[in-house]
Parts: sequence; structure tokens; C-alpha cells
Amino acid sequence: MATTYAYTARDRVGKVITGTLEGDNETAVAESLRRQGYIISNLQAQRQAGGFNFSLGGGKKVKSGELVVFSRQFATMINAGLPLARCLGILGEQTENPGLASTVQEVLRDVEGGLALSAALDKHPKVFNTLYVSMVKAGETGGILDDVLLNIAENLEKSEELKKRIKSAMAYPVLMFIMSIVLVLVMVTFIVPIFADMFKTLGGQLPIPTQMLVWLSAFVRATWMIAVPGTIAVYIGIRRAIKVPSVHYKWDSFKIRAPVFGKLIKQQALSRFARTLGVLSSAGVPILESLEVVEKTVNNMEISAEVGKVRIAVKEGETIAKPLSGSKIFPPMVVQMISVGEESGAMDTMLLKIADFYDKEVATAVEALTSLIEPLMIIFVGGLIGGILISLYLPMFQMASLIE
Repeated sequence: MATTYAYTARDRVGKVITGTLEGDNETAVAESLRRQGYIISNLQAQRQAGGFNFSLGGGKKVKSGELVVFSRQFATMINAGLPLARCLGILGEQTENPGLASTVQEVLRDVEGGLALSAALDKHPKVFNTLYVSMVKAGETGGILDDVLLNIAENLEKSEELKKRIKSAMAYPVLMFIMSIVLVLVMVTFIVPIFADMFKTLGGQLPIPTQMLVWLSAFVRATWMIAVPGTIAVYIGIRRAIKVPSVHYKWDSFKIRAPVFGKLIKQQALSRFARTLGVLSSAGVPILESLEVVEKTVNNMEISAEVGKVRIAVKEGETIAKPLSGSKIFPPMVVQMISVGEESGAMDTMLLKIADFYDKEVATAVEALTSLIEPLMIIFVGGLIGGILISLYLPMFQMASLIE
């Protein structure tokens, strides 16, 4: 039974095209779009009305660390001279992740059936992304598959290391914020009503801060059954809206221009751009194909659109640096380093240096933000809890002054 796939792609002049297409599987639909001259940015199966769309690939959750181990072991066995099918058989047996193991077994069957390794991997985009497949294809063509696999592993390791540093740095502030919200909700829901009942028995006019707190408590208790599902519905609605290409583009554009965090997000995207293009260039992937892969994997639609313009310009005979120089996204330093790399024939080295530079910039910026956010969070939490306590005790202070 044919499945309907929603796609976002670019035509030969770089225009964004969206639509739906039916096909037996994702690979068939992707091939049909490529034959029409489209460069695919996103391809996703639509759920059928009245049921669910189960995808074997969608259930295969594979972490970057597992792919690193897989790639390194694969490279070692290839370098040792083991046949490709034998390497895949061993990897399929010893891989602990069931999803990755079953994927490797499917790849093995395809390879034994005469399919190229890159083509077999391309059938599992949820596990092996476009960048991975393109590099493997370059390694097959150049006879340096083991070196390419090691390069993939190093690239994944660096990306994962940066993610871990960001998560580790932001864990404490996020935890404090969540705990403060939970604590305030507990106090407003359970503790404030006790004091409110006591204030009623005492009579008299409550101070304005106390009145506001009692009103807030009554409002939260009266509306929580609507507020909780409402919040979840809004969250789901936002997530779905962002999947619409036009909304997604505006959201990505806002992210890299947002105050405080915008610069950090932009530096991450530039690092991904430089490292992906550098790794592909060092692997011997043709420049147009490399730019096409970067366009799909840069993870920001505005930057992706700029890369699409560069690809079109390069196809017409321009250098990479020239169209980049007219972009407001890419800083002059990046453009100049790429220009020098093109002139000297060492563009891959320059791109990897750019990526390392931005990785360090992101790490430094995260540490600086963390050192600033932590004391601000302490002040925020202290002020929030302190304000609630003062509001609760203000009537008692007034009573004490009246007694005196």
C-alpha cells in the first residue's frame, strides 16, 4: 500500500517547494523527487486517517555514542582486511542496541544482495543521516573507507562533546528554575489556602500583597484542571506549527537573532556548517554534493537557504567565498578564511579550524552565561519564595502592631 509523504525541497533555482507525494517507501519517493531536479530538505510520512503510521526506522533509537563505537570498530575491521560482509556480520552480532543491530543486519542483507554500502545505509535515514551516507559513498569511491569511517567517528565525538558541555553547564540553572516553579505551585496550592482560612476567621482588611496572593491561590486551584491540558495543547500546537516550512523558517531566523542566546545558537550553526563542509571536503566528496549535504544538515533553515544560494553560484562557476561575502549570516572572518582556503587548496583545513574556533567560542559563552545565570537564579528563587512568605506574614505583623 502506497504511503503519502510530505516534502520540503528546493528546485534548480533555489526556490522552496512543499507538497505531498505517494510512494511505496521513503527511498522511492526521494528518488522520484531527485529525478525532478529537487533537492530534498525534509521528507516525512503522513499519518493515515483513522490509524497510525508505524515505521520500523522510527523505532530505532540510536545515540551518537553508539554510532561512534560502530564506526570505529567498522574502520578497524576494514583496515585489517576483513571482507565488508564479514565486518557487518560481526558488528550486527556484537552491537548491544537492538535497533542498531537489526539495522546492521538489514544493511548486510542488502550488501550481500549486490547493493553498495552507501546505498544500503541510505535506506535507513533515521540511523545513518545524509552526511554519514555521503562520506561513506566518498570512501567507497576513493578506496579509503576505513579512513572515512574514522573521520565520521571523530566528527560525531566532537559534536557530542559540545552537546554534553552545553547540557552540563545548563543543568543546574534549569534544575533550579524547575524546582522554584514546583515549590511556588505547592505553596500557592496547599499552604496559602490554610492561611487564607485563618485570615477569614480573624476578619479585617488584608494587605494588598496578601490579597493578591490569596486571589492567585484561588485562581490556580480553580483552573488547574483546564490549565494543565491547555498548556500541553499549546505546546503540541507550537511544535506542529514549527513543522510548517514558512513558520519554521521564521522561527530559525528569530533564534539566531534572539537577545543573549541568539549569538550562541548562530555560532553553533556556523560550527556545524564549517565542520560538515570541511569533513566532506577532506573525504573527497565533490563540492556541489558537499554543499547539498550541508544544506540538508546545517539545522537552520535560514542558513540552509544561504547555502543553497552558494551551491547555485558555485554551479555557475563562482567560488564559495564570493556569494558568502554578500550574506549577512556569515561573518567576514569565515568568508576570509574560506577564501584563503580556496586560494591555497586547503579549504578543508580552514573549515575545520573555523569549526574548532566556534566550538571554543560556544563553550566559553556557555560557561560565561552559566556563571551569570546561577546568581540570578538564586536571587530570583529567593525573591519569589521570600515575597510569598512576607505576603503571608504581613497580616500577622499588622495584628501585632494593633495589639501593642
